[in-house]
Amino acid sequence: MAGALSRLGVATGDRVVVQIDKSTDNVALYLACLRMGAVFLPLNTAYTSSEVAYFVDDASPTVVVARPGTLNDLPTVVVALGTEGDGSFGAATDAAAPFVGIAERDPDDLAAMLYTSGTTGRSKGAMLTHANLESNALALHDFWAFRADDVLLHTLPIFHVHGLFVALHCAMLSGNEVIFLPKFEVAQVIEQLPNVTVMMGVPTQYTRLLAQPRPQTQVRIQVDPGANRHDSQGFEDLHQDPPAFDAGTCSSIRLFTSGSAPMTEAVHTEFTSRTGHQILERYGMTEAGMITSNPYTGDRVPGTVGFALPGVELRVCDGDGLSVPTGATGVVEIRSPGLFAGYWQMPERTTAEHRCDGWFITGDVGSVDAQGRLTLEGRSSDMIISGGYNIYPKEVEMVLDDLPGVLETGVIGVPHPDLGEAVVAVVVRDGTTDITNDELAASLDGVLARFKHPKRYISAEALPRNAMSKVQKAALRTDYSDLFTT
Repeated sequence: MAGALSRLGVATGDRVVVQIDKSTDNVALYLACLRMGAVFLPLNTAYTSSEVAYFVDDASPTVVVARPGTLNDLPTVVVALGTEGDGSFGAATDAAAPFVGIAERDPDDLAAMLYTSGTTGRSKGAMLTHANLESNALALHDFWAFRADDVLLHTLPIFHVHGLFVALHCAMLSGNEVIFLPKFEVAQVIEQLPNVTVMMGVPTQYTRLLAQPRPQTQVRIQVDPGANRHDSQGFEDLHQDPPAFDAGTCSSIRLFTSGSAPMTEAVHTEFTSRTGHQILERYGMTEAGMITSNPYTGDRVPGTVGFALPGVELRVCDGDGLSVPTGATGVVEIRSPGLFAGYWQMPERTTAEHRCDGWFITGDVGSVDAQGRLTLEGRSSDMIISGGYNIYPKEVEMVLDDLPGVLETGVIGVPHPDLGEAVVAVVVRDGTTDITNDELAASLDGVLARFKHPKRYISAEALPRNAMSKVQKAALRTDYSDLFTT
């Protein structure tokens, strides 16, 4: 593949945009870019042609590798690669001579570029260097105690830091076997769990596993020996259980990790009760890879994302960059060897999100306790200002999410003619209990200050999410922007 890229005119430092389905060819293409010194730029497979056109225009790649027939209208070189290696790029690979050697690159040279999906403004291309990827991979490989006999169950997309860098890099450093599933399907995952030692997932995946019914007691009746038998013992099964998700299924697992979105304490508790395993939550972002992690050995506290990883400096600050007291809420700022080289062709934005002494302003809101554990409260961009008061949605969501009959909530601020912004809760019910809006409102009485209470409760079948299961608050704000103004 590196030879094919070279024949197509890709040179050291050139960008290669890739929007193809998850496959081992996709992984090989990533490694080919690293081998020849090109910059790998993966895109979400759900993006439309018009969305891809923005990224291509911004990144100016030499080549775009796409699924056959999906991006034929782009004004650049587009080569197709199917899931079975077919298409024009597959043919070019078959015909190409291997790329000899490995391109020499400096630690600060770019290895990859990933676009972030910010809540405001156009997407930003986060530039990741070889040193960024190396430092993060080595730190996680050591911190999570990867070993030569590990087997990784890979259910994540690979156009994202989590699936491409965190999961695969850890496995590659040990030369581990990877069971590489094209997507997350509950039955397929349960079938593979007894064969693996590590699974990295997102909260939605673990919630779906827990939704799998517990195995029932097999009911059998003895049949007439003269009748057609269903087995040699003369017994007939009345039903066949669905695949079980329980401690037995997970007996070979040594590590479950979760990230890319917050996990509720209820899911933590039920998962441990069902499987005997405690999920390890960690925290990261496109611009920095992994930042914190609950310990591999030691207490993992539900609701927290653990301690700063080795080599990472972390602090919680007010709006002026001054550290707040222990336990107080503020914006998380970091310095680390995994921190990106800046935003592609956006020097002003890069400068705006860094302090003059190199600290990066993550935009995440949280607090650090006396032991150094970080608890995230939400995003500063999601903060609601109502009547002059700051409100962090996570604080409201945590109360509502714990109520019987509530599956999850998304709390947002929408325009209000008097308050500036009003708090609105979009509620997804689980059907187990018929909880009313009045009961939702009453649950906050005496728990949160009145100005934090939602002015309106909206019922929804599901919350909008991106490919990594993060709730899209911007989409919710757009959907209900005229709630109080029309």
